[in-house]
Amino acid sequence: MASSFSRSGMGFEFLTKKPYTPPSWASHLHPLPSHVFSLAHLPTPIHRWNLPNLPANTELWIKRDDLSGMQLSGNKVRKLEFLMADAVAQGADSIITIGGIQSNHCRATAVAAKYLNLDCFLILRTSNLLVDRDPGLTGNLLVERLAGANVHLISKEEYSKIGSVTLTNVLKEKLIKEGRRPYVIPVGGSNSLGTWGYIEAVREIEQQVQRGADNTKFDDIVVACGSGGTIAGLSLGSSLSSLEANVHAFSVCDDPDYFHNFAQGLIDGLNAGVNSRDIVHIQNAKGLGYAMNTSEELNFVKDVAAATGVILDPVYSGKAAYAMVKDMIENPKKWEGRKILFIHTGGLLGLYDKVDQLASGVGNWQRMDVNESVPRQDGIGKMF
Repeated sequence: MASSFSRSGMGFEFLTKKPYTPPSWASHLHPLPSHVFSLAHLPTPIHRWNLPNLPANTELWIKRDDLSGMQLSGNKVRKLEFLMADAVAQGADSIITIGGIQSNHCRATAVAAKYLNLDCFLILRTSNLLVDRDPGLTGNLLVERLAGANVHLISKEEYSKIGSVTLTNVLKEKLIKEGRRPYVIPVGGSNSLGTWGYIEAVREIEQQVQRGADNTKFDDIVVACGSGGTIAGLSLGSSLSSLEANVHAFSVCDDPDYFHNFAQGLIDGLNAGVNSRDIVHIQNAKGLGYAMNTSEELNFVKDVAAATGVILDPVYSGKAAYAMVKDMIENPKKWEGRKILFIHTGGLLGLYDKVDQLASGVGNWQRMDVNESVPRQDGIGKMF
């Protein structure tokens, strides 16, 4: 299915705005986006992923949406392609968004805003103990602050009592009074417009499958779920397109009921006429809580990196892959003989926030021992 939105042979199209034509199987959805900004490096690769201890005859593949960019990477960039096009079309001069202190979405938004010459205002949720202190430069915060984002801290307690919608509106009203033209992007970029990011990703997967030499047809797609927009787009796209894979989401916060209901709202916002519970299966992978990790989860991330070279993040894909493998061990018959595509949604920078927890597990270093008999001469080693 050729697309007017193909990125193959891209010339100087990065950071340009283009008219958007939806896949034929999604053209009945409404409203349709009119334009899209080229922000991600697409298509992202799909390759075999040889995780140890898979059930019999199970083939696992991975789609590397962690490679959709560097500072601007992960699943959020696909949503931002549509959201930023809308912001520019509305004449915005600034972007407001909101998330956790190590939000990948907020970091991606801060970079995308500057690419498009817009100011960025971030509301970041942190603990009551830290809300009055400089948030530092760890992980995503380093990129956001280097990119000049205006960071507003809110305590978890206030966040839970006021809610993200009211908080972004309070900041929006303040900026409007100052003569600004702000555009609000919700948590994770997850609204009906942002959902198009993963409807479009399904077209990309569909084209990759069609171009593949070995006629691989995926039975299942597995992905982490943290704000709901990615699973809404993936499951809707998979059910409408030729992919027709079962979508399994592992939720890293809230609970499956919440996400079924939230995804339903996004799907209804596109007038799709589909029940979310019919198109996506959601399991709880929250563990200790959002962005909190057990030593088992972090050891799993370390072991996967050592075995396969694929570095999962601790908040989303790490928890999802951990829960998927746990489910495969507990319910092997459910997964045996199936071809599974795992979507890596990015978030590498979040690992920097976990270095203290990871340190004890990665102790494979030593001073190099050079025998006295090896000749030595001053100045022979060039140190650039």
